[in-house]
Amino acid sequence: MSDALFFDILRQGLWIAVVMSAPILAVALTVGLAIGLFQALTSIQEMTLTFVPKMAAMLAVFWASMGFMTLTLVRYFTDTLVPVIGGF
Repeated sequence: MSDALFFDILRQGLWIAVVMSAPILAVALTVGLAIGLFQALTSIQEMTLTFVPKMAAMLAVFWASMGFMTLTLVRYFTDTLVPVIGGF
């Protein structure tokens, strides 16, 4: 395996990781900002108020996007890694 092929496969894998984690991270950012704004407006400084809704929203988005993530990983493995490993 050449260095160029190795770095191309690594670059594709990192991009797949970014694409798969983007929905969860975007929801965590949005919910965190909304709850932070709510805490600033109401002067409620409870630490668990940010954690529980953020985790619930992230879990819901993970559950909703699980099919997309699985399909993306399967496509990456079958199109990129299996031909390299098999020598095709």
